Amino acid sequence: MSASDRAGRGAPCWVSLLTSNLTAAQDFYSAVMGWTFRAGSLGEDFSVALADGKPVAGLGNVAKSMGVPVSWTSYFAVDDADVVASRIRERGATVAVGPIAVGRGRAALAADPAGAVFGFWEGRLLPGWHIGSGGAPAWLELRTRDAFAAAMFYGEVFEWATDRPGRIEVRYEDDAVMVLAGGQTVACLRGGGVEAAPDPRVRPRWHVYFCVDDVEKAVEAALAAGGTVAAEPGRSAVGREATLRDPEGGLFTVTAQAEC
Repeated sequence: MSASDRAGRGAPCWVSLLTSNLTAAQDFYSAVMGWTFRAGSLGEDFSVALADGKPVAGLGNVAKSMGVPVSWTSYFAVDDADVVASRIRERGATVAVGPIAVGRGRAALAADPAGAVFGFWEGRLLPGWHIGSGGAPAWLELRTRDAFAAAMFYGEVFEWATDRPGRIEVRYEDDAVMVLAGGQTVACLRGGGVEAAPDPRVRPRWHVYFCVDDVEKAVEAALAAGGTVAAEPGRSAVGREATLRDPEGGLFTVTAQAEC
């Protein structure tokens, strides 16, 4: 998360896997996604995943040290991490880590009022990285108890739907909330999550979708590499997809949707 583009305040700006075995995670995602990896700028516990030479996501061997489950985390760009942290606390949510200095910027992890974990980043952004670009996830989806209450929370925290230049737009479609940056849909907030659900797919969480050419082949590769299938391949409103779990339990979805 260090480069030169400062556009898109309040928009998704990065995704990162919090893992407890960096080497094993790299092996798994290389087999399933075809990613290669380079060293990150934050030390030996971090790496950057590349697709066709372009940064896709970060991997950090920090789940144990931070006392958090292995999971994919979505980050949002902000101008002032301290201000955003204050807004989060004022609305009854939690800032679990940070803001702390990370490389040339500052990062924090938080949980919204329903318990969904997310991050935010103050600093320079990777140029060309944006949802659906091919060098990034295809889609982010918040699965939560009340999509409209969540939209109010994130809208106030990240200043969505304001009059400022380059603002993030919010559209209400049926029972979901669509989040748009530069006219492109980058995330969806959908209701139905249950805080006490034993299945992590059902609990409130930010879920990451990655593009693949062939969903069935990705599923086969995941099983061969020690992963499991959390939701069998099927067709959604946007295309064919399957939800997978890496060997440490990190959930993500592979999709062959038309926008990929």
